[in-house]
Amino acid sequence: MTEPSPNRGVMIVLAYLWPLALVPLLVEKEDPEVQWHAKHGIVLMIAEIILLILFLVVNVIVSLATFGLGCVLGMLVIFLWIAILAVHAMAIITGLNGKRFLVPGISEYANRL
Repeated sequence: MTEPSPNRGVMIVLAYLWPLALVPLLVEKEDPEVQWHAKHGIVLMIAEIILLILFLVVNVIVSLATFGLGCVLGMLVIFLWIAILAVHAMAIITGLNGKRFLVPGISEYANRL
């Protein structure tokens, strides 16, 4: 078993900061835990981008169909961003404690990368 990287904490934090997840993925190739967190961060980023695009499409359709409801639905994106930030914060805190924060239905794809 290899020694943990001295930069493990910094790399785990970077792993969950959207495109910065590429840094630990490319730099820390010897640390399997950092690699998993980097892959998990990339999977989360892709899932969140897809979710935001779907939300935008639904918002546009609702806005075209009804005038006021689309505006209200558009304000709900704030809560979506808060949820995304909460997931990232939990993943960072759990990763810094030496564990893995698993998101049902999404985290399993980190092992496939």
